[in-house]
Amino acid sequence: MLNMCSFAHPTAVSLYPVEGIAPLRVEEAGPAPRLMESVQRSLIARHYSERTVKAYRAWILRYIRYHQRQHPRVLGAAHINQFLTWLAVERGVSASTQTQALSALLFLYRTVLGVDLGPQGPLVRAQTSRRLPVVLTRDEVNAVLAQMNGTPALVAGLLYGSGLRLMEALCLRVKDVDFGRREVLVRQGKGDKDRVTMLPRGLEAGLRQQVARALSVHRLDLAEGWGRVVLPGALQVKYPNAPMEPGWQWVFPQPTRWVDSRGQQGRHHLHETIVQKAMHAAVQMSGIRKPASCHTLRHSFATHLLEAGQDIRTIQELLGHQDLKTTMIYTHVLNRGGCGVTSPLDKLPTLMQKDSEITGPASNGEFHGLQAFELDLTGG
Repeated sequence: MLNMCSFAHPTAVSLYPVEGIAPLRVEEAGPAPRLMESVQRSLIARHYSERTVKAYRAWILRYIRYHQRQHPRVLGAAHINQFLTWLAVERGVSASTQTQALSALLFLYRTVLGVDLGPQGPLVRAQTSRRLPVVLTRDEVNAVLAQMNGTPALVAGLLYGSGLRLMEALCLRVKDVDFGRREVLVRQGKGDKDRVTMLPRGLEAGLRQQVARALSVHRLDLAEGWGRVVLPGALQVKYPNAPMEPGWQWVFPQPTRWVDSRGQQGRHHLHETIVQKAMHAAVQMSGIRKPASCHTLRHSFATHLLEAGQDIRTIQELLGHQDLKTTMIYTHVLNRGGCGVTSPLDKLPTLMQKDSEITGPASNGEFHGLQAFELDLTGG
């Protein structure tokens, strides 16, 4: 989590000083910030997520390196189109990746540099692709979860049982799990939105034990002089003692403490790659051939709720989707065989006969029609 206070503008003025904190003073304007520093400041000032900041910075740097480190101010729409075309043709990136690169460059020119690219001509825009999510059946989910154990199994259970994203589960704090109401409060989810989802009964005992372990680790850290956790935004300034309070501790703390250049120590949440590797190994051991990942469990959560007849508006709220169209994608992957439509092949008279008549040889010793087709598929 980025520390928002570290990016305060040097000329900012504090009209309402906080007790115990010296007010900021107006200083003489120093040298103009470098380009990437300006990009980062602009992104953080608009409360873009940490991952978006990293992604936009990476795309802008790739764009500059592609054009032999020329300053973007001397480049224009033609150079952007050249870069986007190279990504699509030479690198073979997906439409969504190409669109993200374009969004980063538009932010650079419009917001950071203040350049209007409209008069320079149209920009290359990728046609939106429609992809159906990978969904596991209930038996497949059960097989995968049976191959997992320990903390990764508990996290995977939350992904499927509560519909959480991986980072939403790993960023849970002790105060966000309400055992009395059997609710999980997701703070600062995608789009910086909060939401409430259910806490499955089957995970309640495991989560209670995990919370107890997390608080035990916190007490040991406090005894050794540490135990302060990073808080979002400027909450650490507003509540100086909150980083040491039990409620703010991670539900899934990492096994070891981090140490910075100043010798300070702390404990972050469990790294996402630990759960991802455990999930990949579980899929392989269960014999599933689908390209299932941690996010597949969230897709399966939504699809199985729809199959059970749950209202799609409720599922939208549980998933935290802003647009109902995003949730509607799960109606296309319901386990009904082509949206509940029976194939005309299944109604052919040949397939309506008894099994013995379908699979048995013809009277003259030859196979005809679908019989020959089936034997060809099986190598007969």
